[in-house]
Amino acid sequence: MVLSQNKNSFITIVRQMLGALVSSSSSTFLSSSLGKSSSSLSRSSVPAFSRFSVRSMADSAFKKIQIQRDDTTFDAYVVGKDDAPGIVVIQEWWGVEVEIKNHAIKISQLDPGFKTLVPDLYRGKVGLDAAEAKHLMDGLDWPGAVKDISASVNWLKANGSKKVGVTGMCMGGALAIASSVLIPEVDAAVGFYGTPSSELADPAQAKAPIQAHFGELDHIVGFSDVTAARNLEEKLKASGVAHEVHIYSGNGHAFLNRSPEGVRRRKSLGDSDDDEAAVELAWSRFNSWMKHYLV
Repeated sequence: MVLSQNKNSFITIVRQMLGALVSSSSSTFLSSSLGKSSSSLSRSSVPAFSRFSVRSMADSAFKKIQIQRDDTTFDAYVVGKDDAPGIVVIQEWWGVEVEIKNHAIKISQLDPGFKTLVPDLYRGKVGLDAAEAKHLMDGLDWPGAVKDISASVNWLKANGSKKVGVTGMCMGGALAIASSVLIPEVDAAVGFYGTPSSELADPAQAKAPIQAHFGELDHIVGFSDVTAARNLEEKLKASGVAHEVHIYSGNGHAFLNRSPEGVRRRKSLGDSDDDEAAVELAWSRFNSWMKHYLV
């Protein structure tokens, strides 16, 4: 597996994404949050008991496993039939929390059924607000994250899944697309509102089919806005792999997130759209793509 030359190349993605968010007039909450310590930010809008209850329900659906790669071990969460096609679901910058687990459960229940695996790239840490999420993503070992995803794909193939896809949202969307370039064992990829920097992975070198989804009103310039989506489409044309790039009118960043906590986060960051039809269409397209290449 080929990795990017150095860690700074990976961090470039993070800084570009955060810089775009802070400069956007629609992201005043995040801009002000990044200037405060994480301990000073209020979490009162989501009571601790409510967060615990929702997470407990999501956690109960999963089997927690440990995966070994190189000289380290990381936790992962698996749900679905043992012999079903596999899909690695990569976290947003918040970490492995209720939203990404909800997505993994939903994917496992799509027809004809998938076995989903969520690797914990943050090693148990979760950002409860934007400042914490920024700190965690800034400190992520990006080459190690790609290795975690590769090990997750191989674990699924060694444990009953003949074919394995990769998907992810935001940070995870960029990593999902990068996986098509960097991990030969990936059979299909679907990325939601995220693109990798050319230093991380050049989509023109993609080897597995890629489907990608973006919101028309996404304000993260160069990472998940319409221009980034169109640039990705041009690179995928050059790659020669099968691909689809979908842009959803009237929708912003992270439009799939529909849990109470996810909606609160989206609104705090300036994304107030509520388009269930777009959400259902995106999931339908996702399902058709993964069925075609994994089943």
